[in-house]
Amino acid sequence: MERKTKINAEDNKQELIITREFDLPLELLFKAYTAPEIVAQWMGTKVIKLENKKHGSWQFETSDPKGNVVFKANGVIHEFVPNQKITRTFEMENSPFPVQLEFLEFEECTSETSKLTMHIVYKSVALRDQLLKLPFAQGLNMAHDRLQDIVNKLK
Repeated sequence: MERKTKINAEDNKQELIITREFDLPLELLFKAYTAPEIVAQWMGTKVIKLENKKHGSWQFETSDPKGNVVFKANGVIHEFVPNQKITRTFEMENSPFPVQLEFLEFEECTSETSKLTMHIVYKSVALRDQLLKLPFAQGLNMAHDRLQDIVNKLK
């Protein structure tokens, strides 16, 4: 089955361009990235903090069935324009990957469809390529599929 989330990784560049069109109105797609209770559902994580504002911060944590924390991530929100864009850092704790910079842009395609474009900048080409060897693309596509399913119920 074809992945709906597209990842463009040009050779010798330390960035990714990720795009996905959703069968969701723009406001609902943006809400899926900014409402803690919705983020927790589609990402399958606990939202510790999500301050949707310039100079705000965020923190997510995922535990296994026994309650052991297996994933922690955090960052700072540098720019926040409702229904348009979020610029933030993303850092996985206890991982070899350094902080990355993410530019998320939300755009309306029609009154019932919208598009997300994520421009992610890594510290180096080697680090970006190392991340791409992980099941990153598959995981992101699955998360976006869950986002679509969960937010569809809010329509």
